[in-house]
Amino acid sequence: MGARRKAIRAGILFIALLVPTDTNLAIEKLKAQIAQLDAQINSTSGNMQTTLFKVTNDEQQSFRQIDSQRGAVSAARATLANAELDFKRKTEFFKEGAIAKSQLDDATMTLNVARANVDTQQQLLDRLLAGISDTGATDSLNLPTIQQERASAENIQNDIAALIQQKKFLEVQLKELEVAKSRLTLRAPEDGKILSILQKQGEMISPNVPVILLESKRIYYDIYLSEEQAVNLREGDEIFCRTVAGDKKVRGTIRLLTQAPGFADLKQSREKGRADLSAFQVRVYLDEPEKILAGQTVTVEF
Repeated sequence: MGARRKAIRAGILFIALLVPTDTNLAIEKLKAQIAQLDAQINSTSGNMQTTLFKVTNDEQQSFRQIDSQRGAVSAARATLANAELDFKRKTEFFKEGAIAKSQLDDATMTLNVARANVDTQQQLLDRLLAGISDTGATDSLNLPTIQQERASAENIQNDIAALIQQKKFLEVQLKELEVAKSRLTLRAPEDGKILSILQKQGEMISPNVPVILLESKRIYYDIYLSEEQAVNLREGDEIFCRTVAGDKKVRGTIRLLTQAPGFADLKQSREKGRADLSAFQVRVYLDEPEKILAGQTVTVEF
């Protein structure tokens, strides 16, 4: 079956350019908020590092104070041992009448002071240990005060994580606005030639109102077939045609297959002039438009 048709330029396309002033302001606002969050994240991260560094220093200082206090306790106990030894010796001398009572009293007072000093130095050591057992290995001690400071410093990481999530949320909003902005420029789906500008710049345009009239560079042709012929065709099928002038074979693709208007029906002998067969409109877009000119006659073969 063959059919001759004229090649026609593809349909009219409408585009519009919308002013994105409000969207631009919203984008700039979000960018400023994101920059502010970046500054907060950097500042909080710096504070966390500084706090952790301070905790490490405090821990080392506490360890050295504990070592020093252990030395003070040891010195106080050594002094107490000497005072006890001196007290015992002078007690024996006093019993033998070798020394006066005042010397024994001095030894007694020295012993009491030494005992009190040992208690004082031990209390200071216990305060530094903050209730934990003294294992003697200073660097392996887990001081509660240091653990609390370190936990407080590490908790800042949660604040940083919250700021990061807030930033991600704003970044999503920014991407949505950028997509919305890109949609404000309505582009033609293909190249074409501007035939007419229907609206003036700055006018308020209602939805679905054409602004620019374009002539597409795509070329198509329509053929009308009976339902018996159209039943074997599907949208997306390839069809070849030949130009009458030049006898060029051109490949095309069916883009539209629909029932044609009533005037194209095939009328025979049915009552009241009703059609015997319905006609179908087949629109074929040429895949190689460079081989043909708009207006050329083509022969379609099935």
